[in-house]
Formats: sequence, C-alpha cells, structure tokens
Amino acid sequence: MKKTASRRRHITTVLISLVVAAFLTMSLPACSQPQAEAVPAADNPATLEEVPGTDLHRITLTERAVERLGLKTGMAASGPQGKLTVPYGAILYDSQGRTWVYTNPELRVYVRQAVSIERIAGEAALLTDGPPVGTAVVTLGAEELFGEEFDTAH
Repeated sequence: MKKTASRRRHITTVLISLVVAAFLTMSLPACSQPQAEAVPAADNPATLEEVPGTDLHRITLTERAVERLGLKTGMAASGPQGKLTVPYGAILYDSQGRTWVYTNPELRVYVRQAVSIERIAGEAALLTDGPPVGTAVVTLGAEELFGEEFDTAH
C-alpha cells in the first residue's frame, strides 16, 4: 500500500512539473515578440527640418502618423473688434510659460509659432500677435507635436 501511495505522489509531482514546464515554454516566446503598438507605422513617421533664422522646426508627418495622433485643426480668425482669435484648444504653454500654436501650412506639415494672448474668452483666445487670419492651427494634438519637436517622447 505504501508503495502505491508513494508512486501516485511521484506521478502527480511529475505531471504537475510537466504542466508548469509546458506553460512556461509556451509563454516565453510571447514575451520576446514585439507588441503591435511598439512597431512604428513607417520607418520614419516624422521628419524635422530647421526653419532658417529661427530655433523652430518644420515637422512633416506621414499620413499614418497624423491618423495615429488624431490631429485636428481650426482657423485663426478675426474676432470681436477685429481681434485676432484662435480656438483656445490651439494654445500650447511651454515650461517657461511662453505661448505657442502649431500652424498647418501644408498637408501633414506643422510649424510652431509664438503667440501673445490678450485674454481668453470662453473657447477663444484673443491674441495681440499670432498667425494671420485664415491660418490653420492645431486644436488637438499640439502636445504630441511639441514632444516630437523636442524629442520628449523617448
């Protein structure tokens, strides 16, 4: 009887060890595989070019990069009393408190531009200086462009 009970324990221990080993073996290759989100949409989803005479950059994104970032734009307009306005969502504050917007002068091209805010009126920022009326400005995703420009995402 003792030999039968001992043999059962040994078989149970071996079976449990095999199950654990099989589980570990199956899970290890998955750990070394890259995650789908970690693979970029293209070899180079963004290119940076210096804007001559400034410390600014011209950011050109691939179509896929624009989609992934979910960038949205609005327009600089002439507001009350002829004041230049942009959607408040377009305003970006840097670490030194300076205010900026990203303009969208061409398809998938973005350039940071300094703005001076007179005041905020609801969803609009009234400016004393900024892009010309009719200029497309980024209203959603400017932080991601800022991160790309200054490589803060890595």
